[in-house]
Amino acid sequence: MPAFANFYHGKTVLVTGHTGFKGGWLTAWLKSLGANLVGLALPPESKPSFFDAVCLSCDMVSIFGDIREASVVSSVFAKHRPEIVFHNAAQPLVLHSYREPVETYATNVMGTVHVLEAVRQTPSVRAVVVVTSDKCYENREWFWGYREEDALGGHDPYSSSKACAELVTAAYRQSFFSHEGTAAVATARAGNVIGGGDWSEDRLVPDIVRGIASNQPIIIRRPNSVRPWQHVLEPVRGYLLLAERLWDSREYAEPWNFGPREQDAVPVADVAQRLISAWGKGELRIQPDPDAPHEARYLRLNASKARTRLGWEPQLALEQALHGTSDWYRAYYDDAASAAAKTAEQIQRYSETAPHD
Repeated sequence: MPAFANFYHGKTVLVTGHTGFKGGWLTAWLKSLGANLVGLALPPESKPSFFDAVCLSCDMVSIFGDIREASVVSSVFAKHRPEIVFHNAAQPLVLHSYREPVETYATNVMGTVHVLEAVRQTPSVRAVVVVTSDKCYENREWFWGYREEDALGGHDPYSSSKACAELVTAAYRQSFFSHEGTAAVATARAGNVIGGGDWSEDRLVPDIVRGIASNQPIIIRRPNSVRPWQHVLEPVRGYLLLAERLWDSREYAEPWNFGPREQDAVPVADVAQRLISAWGKGELRIQPDPDAPHEARYLRLNASKARTRLGWEPQLALEQALHGTSDWYRAYYDDAASAAAKTAEQIQRYSETAPHD
């Protein structure tokens, strides 16, 4: 039986950030599970976008609104009375955070405050997963994976805003969600996700896809930066599993890492070359930029807590994740109308093989 086949059916689930890449895949999976879905997000920024490519707004309530506006968030909660909330809306890009730091903090910190305050005022909410980032840790440039109890921090506005979101969530959990009858609230920190349908700026896979699609060289500025790469469905399964556990017990109301296998934390140039090989075309050029803003060189996650207590562990090796990613994009560029079917096919195949209970 596919994972989560019965749990989400008929439950009212709110996903913030459903027009984004990871939020879009989460929403698509929840739709396949028969959830009563409500989405709140800004309109998709990229064209094309996963949201438009798979007609994500079909068969759900899709609301365009800004989580920086408390009244918008509270009105959505008051009208739709969700039972489960996945807070995924964010300004998700490191380089953009250097250009727009105020927007980044307003979205990632105060947006989280607005969502949690709305949860506090909505008795129907029983489980909340706040999605942050692997970059919320104080990066020491060490080789081993960060654990949930390691120090939070961040050298750039994006990373520190995600650490702030973790602190906000912890404070709300201790102040307002610590006793029976209130929502169980957890945070989730994932690695660098890849998969079909991401056209964001300043991300490795979208940059490669744009280069291949336009027959232009693919420029890599930080070839030796090590990141924990994983297919988008891996952390999404972690979020779904975590919310199900929270539904039954607040003992899971804690921070959680959902990272790939240790051997899948590899340099940027390695991932780029392997994706080009999986696609079968593309030209890679290494052009380091000494004047680029600071980004961490090494970043790994330790997901042993999720393995031990949730029964979650990565199912796809990096090579499989890259082939699935290239397969999605190749299908899209051959026939854009195939995106919804290809997405459903990949979710079904993954959910049938991934362990659940």
